[in-house]
Amino acid sequence: MRTVPDARFSLRAALAVFLAAALFPAAAQAQYGTVKSVHNDWQIRCETAPGAPGEQCALVQSVTAEDRPNVGLTVIILKTADQKTRILRVFAPLGVLLSKGVGLNIDQNFIGSANFERCLQNGCMANVQMDEKLIAQLRSGKQAVFLIYQTPEEGIGIPLSLSGFSAGFERLDKTP
Repeated sequence: MRTVPDARFSLRAALAVFLAAALFPAAAQAQYGTVKSVHNDWQIRCETAPGAPGEQCALVQSVTAEDRPNVGLTVIILKTADQKTRILRVFAPLGVLLSKGVGLNIDQNFIGSANFERCLQNGCMANVQMDEKLIAQLRSGKQAVFLIYQTPEEGIGIPLSLSGFSAGFERLDKTP
């Protein structure tokens, strides 16, 4: 898993990531957009930003920590405007330790970690450019666990079901 490198993105792709953040500012609360389809534990949600030429859709799942119902996160998979890149965006609650970033395990195998890029009024955001290997791991996996920290010693593992990810991802690929 690698963070989205600013230098390797074309201006258009970088703009698309920025616009996606603007389109989905309430992602940490998962209260945006219209549900277009449900794929087990995942939803395709779409909305049109004012002045945008069309709908922006994303594959979304919001979860909370099993032992801390007040600590949750939202995972969003979206396409850049050029339709060539997929971004995995994680919104974690305010108060996370930014220096530790967010880690990802799939079926108990460590995949990688990403830095938080910025915090908005409703949470902190990390973006990862999805490569084919990560997509394949998510498609074949059963459970992902995202790891965030509130203190250097206190990691919180938040499980996320991958049931329906593959079908939802295929559906997202077919949306404009």
